[in-house]
Amino acid sequence: MTTTGRHAAGETTDPRGESGTEPKAAQGADRAGADPGTGRLAILRAARRAFTQRPYAEVTMRGIAADAGVSASLIVKRFGTKEQLFNTVADFGPAADRLFAAPPADLGRHLVLTMVRLRRENHSDPLLRVVFSLGNMDERTLLRERFREQVTARLAALIGGEQPELRAELITGQLLGLGATLSLHRPGAGERATPEQLADLYAPALQRLITGH
Repeated sequence: MTTTGRHAAGETTDPRGESGTEPKAAQGADRAGADPGTGRLAILRAARRAFTQRPYAEVTMRGIAADAGVSASLIVKRFGTKEQLFNTVADFGPAADRLFAAPPADLGRHLVLTMVRLRRENHSDPLLRVVFSLGNMDERTLLRERFREQVTARLAALIGGEQPELRAELITGQLLGLGATLSLHRPGAGERATPEQLADLYAPALQRLITGH
């Protein structure tokens, strides 16, 4: 696997941000209505599982294809090589774009609303896969590097003020904790709650870290 410096890095609870087996409804959403004719979401979910749970060298396109319920040729058509697929699933940039699309004064509530909506739209957590890279000393460590670059450092620059790096680390920790909690208790009260109800309870603590007060 080649790198440029260290190349761009791509949720048992698993890399989907869910515990155990994926619900049938979610499988159907990926392979049918929410992903008509492309299999893109199913491929990305299968690739996240593969790359976070096994060393890069052991992951095969055929294995990802079998897990996703698509052909290996479709993965090549949509994502290119295994390295390109790894970089795609390890990219936190698109999620960060949506998570941080609010001014600091409104960011706490926006973070919770966006996190919950992304989970429900995609049937997976947008950030939680980074947790499954901990302790692995192969290419999966690049997940942590990319997370720090695209999420934590970007957030620190956005919030400014005193000790922005420390506050950004604590904020991202709380977001990961929210994702883990919602996954751990599926099905549960969190799954039944609206994004607004969750934001009412969870956002004030995040906002205090964002403002530094």
